[in-house]
Amino acid sequence: MSEQQSEHPGTTRRRLKRRNSSLLILAAGIFVFAVAAGLLFYGLRPVTLKIAVGPTGSDDVKLIQAFAQAFARDGNSVRLKPVTTQGAAESIALFTANKVDLAVVRGDLSLPASAEAVAILRKNVVVLWAPSGGKGKPRSAKIKSIDDLPGRKVGVIGSTPANVTLLRVILTESGINPDKVAISQFAVNKVADLARDPSLDAYMTVGPLDSKITAEAIAATAAARGEPKFLPVDVSEAIAQKHPLYESEEIAGSIFSSSPARPEDKIETVGVNHLIIAQHALHEATVGALDRQLFTQRLQVARDLPAAAKIEKPDTDKDAALPAHQGAAAYIDGTERTFLEKYSDYIWGGILLVSGLGTAGAWLRHYVKRDERERYITHRDGLLTLISRVRGAETPEELAAMQSEADALLREALDCYDDGAIEDGDLSAIGLTLEQFHHAVSDRRAVINGDRSGLPRIRAG
Repeated sequence: MSEQQSEHPGTTRRRLKRRNSSLLILAAGIFVFAVAAGLLFYGLRPVTLKIAVGPTGSDDVKLIQAFAQAFARDGNSVRLKPVTTQGAAESIALFTANKVDLAVVRGDLSLPASAEAVAILRKNVVVLWAPSGGKGKPRSAKIKSIDDLPGRKVGVIGSTPANVTLLRVILTESGINPDKVAISQFAVNKVADLARDPSLDAYMTVGPLDSKITAEAIAATAAARGEPKFLPVDVSEAIAQKHPLYESEEIAGSIFSSSPARPEDKIETVGVNHLIIAQHALHEATVGALDRQLFTQRLQVARDLPAAAKIEKPDTDKDAALPAHQGAAAYIDGTERTFLEKYSDYIWGGILLVSGLGTAGAWLRHYVKRDERERYITHRDGLLTLISRVRGAETPEELAAMQSEADALLREALDCYDDGAIEDGDLSAIGLTLEQFHHAVSDRRAVINGDRSGLPRIRAG
């Protein structure tokens, strides 16, 4: 009749402990995986940058909106969120207050020290001209060059004070007292009023060479006052040297009209960049990615907005009037660091940390399991003691009892091994000791049963 033996209470406790440890390890693994997944999601999520641009309905707003749509459509890592303003002044105010990350501005405006260049959207150039008069048209005193402007009145298109400041710089560097030239500003939607104003002796616009506003103003004044006489800025290079925010530029002949040719030949002038600026604190990798996207997708955006094709890279020289952002400079100069270059210190630090944690964990595990290891030593010594006791056993019942003790000691040793308190070598030592125990039991059982093979038998006399 078979008898079901109840499980040893110590073994039950150990199994429960191992199960709880397994559940704890599983929970820790799930937690680590969740943290790693969260960090990965956080690191790979798109970065959205706010960019101030205005005024509403302007070409700048349309251009930035087109890029924002392209970035979102292509799933780029950097996205743009346009913040429409009333103009450059409000855009700069938001930028200065750190309410936006980027802004579209003219390079000669008063910018905060935190502003750095990301990309040049376009180059604005100064166009100066005077009416020649004609049959049936009002004739003003003949103006052949900038030197003839003292005592005259110039109509400036655009309400920004920067245009007036630029005109005064041109007059000053041309040797003319700017206070001797009257200036009247006209909004961009008041070109017709400018053309009809007989008090004006000359006109000025600041914008890209393909500007509709400039072309319309030249055509309107030609119709009202006669063919324009374009006035070159002969001191453009000197202005660029003294005022680094300005550049010496050239207006090609016939660029505004080929018949009649306006102008008849190329003329020198002054230019100023219209660009995207970024906060100095903006992460280098983010700005580098933004620049890469801008220059990669500009031709795609140019299919709908041709102005996008004119985007240029900023000056990366350290002595530039408006320095390029470090991220933009790294992209332009090809010095962007790879992933391993950026994070190698963190990776090696993590490896060392994990290694240290592993060593510490092993020591802690060994320390926590020290009681079980001591029990293992006790079990091993107990087996050795049993071997000595076996040799003195007198009955098979004693041997059976000792064998039960050995089984219990083996079970305890295996539990220690399962708990990680002992290593493979320790278990091998137990196995060797147990083997010796079984040999001793076998030999002693043979002696008890009178089996003395190989030994002479003693006859009873």
